[in-house]
Amino acid sequence: MKAYILIFGLALLTLSSCKDAEASATITDETEVEEATVKNGLKGAWELKGFYNYKDNVVVDSFSNSAISRQVKMYTDTKVMWCKLLKTDSIEFFGYGSYTYEDGILTETLEFGSAFMNDVIEEQQEFTFQFELEPNRFEQIEIDEDGNRVYSENYVRIE
Repeated sequence: MKAYILIFGLALLTLSSCKDAEASATITDETEVEEATVKNGLKGAWELKGFYNYKDNVVVDSFSNSAISRQVKMYTDTKVMWCKLLKTDSIEFFGYGSYTYEDGILTETLEFGSAFMNDVIEEQQEFTFQFELEPNRFEQIEIDEDGNRVYSENYVRIE
């Protein structure tokens, strides 16, 4: 009888551990899907709609971009390209490069751009922002040397 109880107990323990492994695999699969969704959440075309100015890390002013110019950013899995339509010069501004984003930080590393941007890229190739991403909008927030928010560009998804 003791042997029967021991075998029965081992069988239950084995079944229980199989269910735990299945649940663990399901959780891992769900986590991978969520991570892939977050990682690719930036992929697409975005239009700059406005800006926030900050003081003491609080928004103190906001204004629309539509009256000034038009700017679009496009992200693939690893590349970024942006262009800005200025009414005075149809070939300025644009930039192209790669990007990463993780843990609320967006880093764009530009390889080349318009004449003005190539001068900027000679001085600084990497641009790092605080980053807040939602399904159809994002903010890239410029941070000063003390870690304070200065301004943000606010984009909406157009594709």
